[in-house]
Amino acid sequence: MSSRHFTSVISQKFGKFASKEFSPLIQHFINATYVKLMGLDMSEFREPSSYKTLNKLFTRALETPRELPGGKSTLISGVDALITDAGTITEGRAYQIKGMSYSIEELFGAYHKDAVEKVEGGEFINFYLSPKDYHRYHMPLELKILSLTHIPGKLYPVNFPLLRNMPDLFIENERVVIECEDKKGRTHVLVLVGALNVGKMVVTFEERVQTNSDIIEPQHYTYDDLWLQRGELFGWFEMGSTILTFSKKGSIVPEVMVNQKVSFTDVLGKIR
Repeated sequence: MSSRHFTSVISQKFGKFASKEFSPLIQHFINATYVKLMGLDMSEFREPSSYKTLNKLFTRALETPRELPGGKSTLISGVDALITDAGTITEGRAYQIKGMSYSIEELFGAYHKDAVEKVEGGEFINFYLSPKDYHRYHMPLELKILSLTHIPGKLYPVNFPLLRNMPDLFIENERVVIECEDKKGRTHVLVLVGALNVGKMVVTFEERVQTNSDIIEPQHYTYDDLWLQRGELFGWFEMGSTILTFSKKGSIVPEVMVNQKVSFTDVLGKIR
């Protein structure tokens, strides 16, 4: 077995610190410092000092559920994030940022080759969750989960300097690929991309996913009749990262702009 990449080692060490429960006084100091340093808006959450570890602060749940917009044909943002790029999938390629394209066949991996053809000519949207954002992710529309693949990898940061200067960043990093269908049988693929520091990605419907671990080969799981509703929680990042979405041509009409800040439940377009 090859030695683990330095980004994974750093992330695992930071993860141990973030998961450690310190004395109330020290934990209060750690949490308050993080909130101030990162500029967290805690208006929808509990008091920072009430979270017993830094990781519990990262993965905080909303205290009051946000209201979903009416109309089932509405596409919503499943996360609080910045849209770093969006556009049309062309010749099997999408962009991690303007001018920096990559192969979605390499991103999806061996278990999702058919999905590459199914989303050709369709829409991609990249959502970057910064360390100050709400870290939980929800479904952007009602989807049937067909399969999931956990692909081990590195844990480089996914910030703007690396997006601009490191080719195939999303392909290098650890990721979870979730292949889905909507009610009309059209393919949608959601990709959770790991990042530096804690590096953990939790998927609520698949407890076998263990990211930033000693797993070195892709792990693939399939499902028979697993539907998740629009707005339904399906997991969280332990620290900030990125979600990439890919949709079959003609299935959605996005109304988004690059560098647009979005919040979970915001309307991002229509479902056809």
